[in-house]
Amino acid sequence: MAKRRVSVMNTAFRDGFQSVFGARVLRPDFLPAVEAAKAAGFTHFEAGGGARYQALYLYCQEDAFEMMDAFRETAGPDANLQTLARGVNVVGLDSQSSDMIDLHAKLFKKHGISTIRNFDALNDVRNLSYSGRCITEAGLQHEVVVTLMGLPPGAEGTYEAADGTKVPAHSAEFYASILRQILDNDVPYSSVCFKDASGTTPPAVVYEAIKLARKLLGDDVHLRLHTHETAGISVAQYRAALDAGVDGIDLAMAPVSGGTSQPDAITMWQALRGSDYELDFDIAKVVEAEEVLKECLSEYFMPPEAKSVEPLIPYSPMPGGALTANTQMMRDNNMLDRYPAVIAAMGEVVRRGGFGTSVTPVSQFYFQQAFNNVVFGPWKRFAEGYGKMVLGYFGKTPVPPDPEIVKLASEQMGLEPTVRDPREINDEDPSKGAEAAKARLTEAGLPINEENVFIASSLMAKGVAFLKGEAELAVRKNVAPAPAGGAPAGSSADRFTVTVRGRAYDVQLQGDDAIIDGTRYPFSVTENAGGGGGGAPAAASGPRTEVRSELPGRVLKVLVNPGSTVAAGQPLMVLEALKMEIEVNAPSAGTVAEVAVQPGAQVAAGDLLAAVT
Repeated sequence: MAKRRVSVMNTAFRDGFQSVFGARVLRPDFLPAVEAAKAAGFTHFEAGGGARYQALYLYCQEDAFEMMDAFRETAGPDANLQTLARGVNVVGLDSQSSDMIDLHAKLFKKHGISTIRNFDALNDVRNLSYSGRCITEAGLQHEVVVTLMGLPPGAEGTYEAADGTKVPAHSAEFYASILRQILDNDVPYSSVCFKDASGTTPPAVVYEAIKLARKLLGDDVHLRLHTHETAGISVAQYRAALDAGVDGIDLAMAPVSGGTSQPDAITMWQALRGSDYELDFDIAKVVEAEEVLKECLSEYFMPPEAKSVEPLIPYSPMPGGALTANTQMMRDNNMLDRYPAVIAAMGEVVRRGGFGTSVTPVSQFYFQQAFNNVVFGPWKRFAEGYGKMVLGYFGKTPVPPDPEIVKLASEQMGLEPTVRDPREINDEDPSKGAEAAKARLTEAGLPINEENVFIASSLMAKGVAFLKGEAELAVRKNVAPAPAGGAPAGSSADRFTVTVRGRAYDVQLQGDDAIIDGTRYPFSVTENAGGGGGGAPAAASGPRTEVRSELPGRVLKVLVNPGSTVAAGQPLMVLEALKMEIEVNAPSAGTVAEVAVQPGAQVAAGDLLAAVT
């Protein structure tokens, strides 16, 4: 009896990078491994999108469109190159207007992409309809997605479809209901993917969901499953999906396989030995390709959590692709010790937030809100994304959010709940779209072309900073420990061990950059007789109240000067931490006596930011 051939997409160069390195991998470092993977028989590659769009500009100082061009040149003209998009968010830091959703599809087609896998974390079909049409009309294959997640134990809720049908949220029937809506709304598609970013869906639910999907789609539609090994059940999920009738699965290659990533191609090959299934690659050459990729990435810092299976992930469903991105940011801000508490707080955030699938950007909303609940106190400060999600600004959540949380978010954010189409809201927002992006480019003196417009719209000020050459390189590679006593014997004093509050940091100076524990930061040294970042302190006129940072982060904006008169609660500055902009407000009315930091400064929890008298 002939074996059933399984289609495999190689995810090493997108989801693998994102899941292990927070997507921070430089283009010249990995292209030889693409060539080796091609020689092993892979013809379907995940080549960009998702965080591999954002991270190139924010951390790698690289252009994502140039990366896609190079990937196409290396993989050859016949390869199916696939990227990941998030419905109306596409690949931006925020959801986008109609013109940017359309431009996204056209630009990705222009730069060599064949297929766009398109998902919405809330499974709100409105967010897939227009974006799916744009992808198809641009001449790309549209792989429409139903997003999956295992609910935390003890969590349950009821989903009500547009036709009044009620089913348990995140059940096989729920996923079939979402697919039915996709079909009823005539969303154009070339294939269908069931995507479990946290790897938490029980294999029995996967099996039943695929069975129901196959009945709806018939035998001719290409159906895939995507999952992660984070919870340790990915191989069982894939086997269940294959037995239920999927045509394809996603696999990665070492060293960016397993753990938070997809299962390894060799692991899955072994799991299917002796079965009726065979994978569409040359296993001996896959072994060779993995050795090439290991060598390509040998200098990169391998986060230990990226290679681990975490049995408790079902209680706090953090996607593999977001987990290491968050731990990398926490390392950058010296707050990794908070990670266990934040993960523990996620379960409540999921349950009370409406049961949106824990996948970007909702997974980031969950993490940010859990972080705020740990650092500032439960529900004392809403992360902007989480607050807007429970208020309806990104679409309809599968289950209505907790009314108390909706009320608190509305009061804190000054926004009313809405049931409007998110794309219509975005189209009315003057800060979004092509014209707003062109204005940013003009103000910065940058050329206006389609790529720049999209970069300035999708990444806003951070995109403009990249185009101006002001982005920071923040790729974490291994740096040899500094020897005791500071600089190496016989060298210039460009390497130090700096101890701050009992913690030692390895600091290496290279030109205008300081490499601190493997992360590169621009730096400068100037004399400052006043001792403060914002100039000499103003004369005190009353009791001095110091404003100290509640958490580590980077100073994004300073909004006042010494001598400024401020009201209680008025913003003094904005910090950036974990992709959040956090306002630092005046504790009382008075006069700014001191501004102790400048924009771009890294601050630790407890550091002096300003003083008010």
